Amino acid sequence: MTRPRSQLVSLDATPYYHCMSRCVRRAWLCGKDPLSGRSFDHRKGWLVERLALLGGIFAINIAAYAVMSNHFHLVLHIDRQRARRWSDDEVLHRWTRLYKGPPLVQRYLAGSSLMRAERQELKGLIRAIRAKLSNISSFMAALNVYVARRANIEDECTGRFWEGRFTSQALLDTAGLISCMSYVDLNPVRAGIAEGLESSDFTSIQDRILALQTAVKAEDGNKLATPAPITKPVLMAFGEIEKNADGAAVLPFRVKDYIELTEWTGRCIRGDKTGYIAANIPPILESLGISPGQWQVLALQVQKQSISMLNGLDALAKHERRAAKRKGV
Repeated sequence: MTRPRSQLVSLDATPYYHCMSRCVRRAWLCGKDPLSGRSFDHRKGWLVERLALLGGIFAINIAAYAVMSNHFHLVLHIDRQRARRWSDDEVLHRWTRLYKGPPLVQRYLAGSSLMRAERQELKGLIRAIRAKLSNISSFMAALNVYVARRANIEDECTGRFWEGRFTSQALLDTAGLISCMSYVDLNPVRAGIAEGLESSDFTSIQDRILALQTAVKAEDGNKLATPAPITKPVLMAFGEIEKNADGAAVLPFRVKDYIELTEWTGRCIRGDKTGYIAANIPPILESLGISPGQWQVLALQVQKQSISMLNGLDALAKHERRAAKRKGV
């Protein structure tokens, strides 16, 4: 039985969530339709560009994403404090980049004078809009509805494009967060459509690697790579503390450690992947106090879509208790 979103999203527990939507029709979101032979690769770009737009409007940071042939994954961070710091005018300007807004909002932004009762009503509208700008359901609706409508127009049809509401999974600790991000970024590798992280198109890990390569070229004075034609979303930054000096939330580990860990995980978990697995443990695992064997277990836990919350360390403890019970320890 499905659970209401209010039971799945609690910012008091965690601001991090893994969201996923899957396409319902045989005409895949991206890739080649096996029945018609028609390619829908270009729709990946629609979704990525929409993510870039929404990331600049909502108080929701994109930690990781992967767009596949018939579904996509997101790891999102809700920054409710940032939304609270916005002025009323900024809230309205952000919202009207997506929607027209009620007539009262349109009149206010056009500079019309408002009566006292209208100003009171406007305050209520602003409170509601501010809440939506830090709400995952509003974010996902702005993403999914846009893609669905555009695809239906292209196909000259009507009806559902997504199989149902998006799934969400709360990531309750750092171990759960990083294992989920690695799982998302490794989707193309595990599906056999990419040989490595750099060739994993339409993923956040590829964006991060390209950004690092560009930064290195800039430091060396080399010519920078030509920007991709698709507008990419601004990804949540990495750092060793929870917030930057300007108060912006950051992922609590280093980008280099994360990329090394994700590559190591891809080589380790996939039995059909060739390549050398480094004997040394990635630094981030050492800081979390997790062994390589425990990490493999944890990374696989993310794939269980029935899990609505992922507490990485609790998941490890439960797995080890079950293993000890089977052995009669």
